[in-house]
Amino acid sequence: MGLIIALLVIWLILSIIGFVVKGLAWLAIIGLVLFVATAVWGWVKRRARS
Repeated sequence: MGLIIALLVIWLILSIIGFVVKGLAWLAIIGLVLFVATAVWGWVKRRARS
């Protein structure tokens, strides 16, 4: 679970940097996609274990 939280934090930071720096809009999009994918993956893994 710690790995998933760490990945979520990393993707969130990359998204924020992408939105702040105009030339890095692609980084924001990738960061958001990876954030959502990691969140869904963590939610599915947690549901399967319960």
